[in-house]
Amino acid sequence: MDELTTPRAVTLYVGALLGPGVLLLPGLAAEVAGPASIVAWGGLLLLSGLLATVFGALGRAYPGRSGAAGFAGAAFGARAERAVAVCFLGGAVLGAPVVCLIGASYAARPLGSDPGVTTALAAVLLLLVVTLTASGGRSSARVQLGLVGVLIALVAVAVLAAAPHARAGHWTPFAPHGWVAVGTASSVLMLSFVGWEAVSPMTARLRSPRRQLLRVIAAAFVVTSVLYLALAGATVGVLGPRAGSPTPVADLLAIGVGPAGAVVAAVAAVALTLAATNAYLTGAAAMTTEVSGPALARRLPVGVAAVGVVLLVGTGTGWWGTTTLVAIPTVLFLAVYVVATAAGARLLNGGVRVAAAAACVVVTVVLAFAGPVALVPVLVVGAVVLLGRRSPAIVRC
Repeated sequence: MDELTTPRAVTLYVGALLGPGVLLLPGLAAEVAGPASIVAWGGLLLLSGLLATVFGALGRAYPGRSGAAGFAGAAFGARAERAVAVCFLGGAVLGAPVVCLIGASYAARPLGSDPGVTTALAAVLLLLVVTLTASGGRSSARVQLGLVGVLIALVAVAVLAAAPHARAGHWTPFAPHGWVAVGTASSVLMLSFVGWEAVSPMTARLRSPRRQLLRVIAAAFVVTSVLYLALAGATVGVLGPRAGSPTPVADLLAIGVGPAGAVVAAVAAVALTLAATNAYLTGAAAMTTEVSGPALARRLPVGVAAVGVVLLVGTGTGWWGTTTLVAIPTVLFLAVYVVATAAGARLLNGGVRVAAAAACVVVTVVLAFAGPVALVPVLVVGAVVLLGRRSPAIVRC
């Protein structure tokens, strides 16, 4: 396996953290908490720094373990490893409809943003990418990283072009829905901070982990922090009452560069959606093979398509909102982080052990703000335990 230089490692870390979710979540957070959503962004960025430190340390200490599930297994045994693996798999699979809805929202915007059209486009995107994944197609790492570059450029242009139109009055009232809404917004925004666990195995590929890792984590943290805070600030400061839009980047581009901006955003969002969803489902198939064998992995695309279409139809018909659709995979990832950081608190030593314990407490609090949806990972873990007792082969690692 090739060794990673510091610039290459930074690129991979940033690529793991950034995704199409950043095109939707600033608007969703602003809808939930108003201008105070910027507090949620800031708090989660601090948490992100803790998670980066913890997963980096776990990756160095347990290079043979495959991410969060492997760390949970090292700390708490095989059942914990299976439960975390299934939660992570569920988050990845249920995140696919969310990503498709983001792409569809941007694609539908030049057509008038009709909810029915958006839902139909999201279903088409999901079925298209499921077909691609089932046929064995997959986007290359270079394509993924190239699209991350497009995403960064798109957000940078949107923020810089729209910045002159920001108004101080858009920041008042600062917390129109109360401070509890900041916690609720945090539970939604956490989807933008999933990724540190995915890159922890890369630690072993660094030429000099002790010397490089701090630089890599610091650089990736700075890049993502600047991007997230700039976009969140522009969404509130420029859009004001329209900050809760499902297409904040397109709105900023339309203000900054004119109608063509929305079209550019739509094309980029669709490309990002197809590549990101294909990556999610390819990774999910690989994990399903590891957890439950190749037979179930081959049936996974059909299951993803069926569940995804049901979730999208429910959103399009108003049975539940976009916030709920985003919250379902997010709480599963939050559960993964709770167990993984608890594993860090058990396995690590010194200051990084304290960081792991602190991160575990904060993630647990964020999970609690998700409300009744937080019961989803509890049900998943219960199902894993029950199935494990009846047929251990079903949930073997």
